Amino acid sequence: MITGKTKLLGVIGDPVEHSLSPVMHNAVLNYLEKDYVYVPLPVKKGDLERALAGFSAINLVGFNATIPHKQTIIPYLDRVAPEAQQVGAVNTVWRTEKGWEGTNTDVDGFIAPLAALNRDWSAITPVILGNGGAARAIIAGCAKLGCSQIAVVGRNTEKLEQFKQSWNHTGLTAEINIYVWDNLPELVSQTQLLVNTTPIGMSPQTEDSPVAEAALKHFPQGAIAYDLIYTPRPTRFLQLAQDTGGAIAFDGLEMLIQQGAKALELWLQQSVPVEVMRQAVRDR
Repeated sequence: MITGKTKLLGVIGDPVEHSLSPVMHNAVLNYLEKDYVYVPLPVKKGDLERALAGFSAINLVGFNATIPHKQTIIPYLDRVAPEAQQVGAVNTVWRTEKGWEGTNTDVDGFIAPLAALNRDWSAITPVILGNGGAARAIIAGCAKLGCSQIAVVGRNTEKLEQFKQSWNHTGLTAEINIYVWDNLPELVSQTQLLVNTTPIGMSPQTEDSPVAEAALKHFPQGAIAYDLIYTPRPTRFLQLAQDTGGAIAFDGLEMLIQQGAKALELWLQQSVPVEVMRQAVRDR
């Protein structure tokens, strides 16, 4: 029952109608019997400042930010957590007495399933496919796990070098090494963690894979393949990694769930049942 006392949470983006966040957040809010509701809030790129003023006026408790607002929202916030500053992106915002504060729960969302594994991360050099915005939270996450070296693979050497330089003076504890796509077969054969941050293989191009089947045949047994894509499930990349290399596979759905749980814990100031979120998303 939504009343005048119901507190408001949401997700801003453009587009945002497809978001699964309302599904999982409202499932938990109902489970915990909280008088909150979480709704998608379409906000176009040029309307961000006006939207924030409106959110303040209606006492919105907090919200998630997705494309195209993760970077552009930072100047409008009164405080940005160090982790979000390092990544250069905010995906979770909440109100305080001093104004809007933001952080990035994608980092913890990414590493949550990895941290549960018994691995010596300091001895592992992850291979990150892609050097766009999505790769930044992954790199920060790998460093947080304890990785000292990270390999980043892209197509344009100039953009790769710019990407590497962008981490200077951010406090990143890991060293970034850059490679072009031609180096991928050798890198795949030597890594224990291979992460796809590119859109290759996303619906409707479901037959595509960022890594060729021939290269994945040399993927070490028991290594981890992680795809940020979750439509389809599994992606061809994850299916090939499991079929040819016996990989442990994670997809972006688990990251979505885990980052959402971290955000909800910030807003509610309590732990939340992640399994309720997971089941709601799987049912949908």
